[in-house]
Amino acid sequence: MEVIVAKSAGFCFGVERAVKSAYDEAGRENEKIYTYGPIIHNEQVTNDLAKKGVNIINSLEELESLDSGTVIMRAHGVSKSVYDKISKNVKVVDATCPFVSKIHRIVNEESSKGKHIIIIGNDGHPEVEGIKGWAVGKTFVISSEQDALEFADEMGASLCIVSQTTFNVKKFHKLVEIIEKKGYNSSVVNTICDATSKRQAEAGQLASRVDAMIVVGGVHSSNTQKLYEICKNECSKTYLIQTVDDLQDFMLAGCNVVGITAGASTPNNITEEVQNYVRRKF
Repeated sequence: MEVIVAKSAGFCFGVERAVKSAYDEAGRENEKIYTYGPIIHNEQVTNDLAKKGVNIINSLEELESLDSGTVIMRAHGVSKSVYDKISKNVKVVDATCPFVSKIHRIVNEESSKGKHIIIIGNDGHPEVEGIKGWAVGKTFVISSEQDALEFADEMGASLCIVSQTTFNVKKFHKLVEIIEKKGYNSSVVNTICDATSKRQAEAGQLASRVDAMIVVGGVHSSNTQKLYEICKNECSKTYLIQTVDDLQDFMLAGCNVVGITAGASTPNNITEEVQNYVRRKF
């Protein structure tokens, strides 16, 4: 069996930076370390950090009860109100992905000019929730063609359209096209990060020429889910797994060529374990 691993698989710059920050802080003695929400969407990483004393805060109530320690802001970023609350009581390590921070600045500046903000992304996702929290006016989240078709704002409204950094590139352009046809005065900033665009394009190309495709990543990872959708479109035998333990032999039965890619929050060692298992087993 031929096994092809995507060159862009694994940690992106923003995730690698956030994880390094968490491990650096975990090494400090006599210091309580927290992350506001999981540092990234990968259970293996968050579980390992927990063993090293890095605890997850999941609510504002927990955050407000802290009077000491260090809080690490996750790669997905947080709203301005949460940022301000964290900064009051404890030491802050800002591990927000720089590409996400850029969206925060754009949204804050454009909404301050009176523009309404449209975020192309998954409502409820931590990154999207954080972006919404930097706007000073109306915001809308659009994730599907149906959302875009049903979108309506007041007459004469000026819009600024941005995207979740890990959104499907082709879908982003399609949704923007639908919105722009409604005739609003709109400006579009494609804030999908370059690493995401490259990873998605490579995954789609690889999936189109293999017998089976394995996508490695967390089930709660948005960028991993997008990779799975793209690969599934090109290869019906596409499987999403978190670790090598999820890989079943029947998935690859009768396959001559297998492709492997991984989400931006998947550690390289997990992808390597999957790759080695496939090469050894088949």
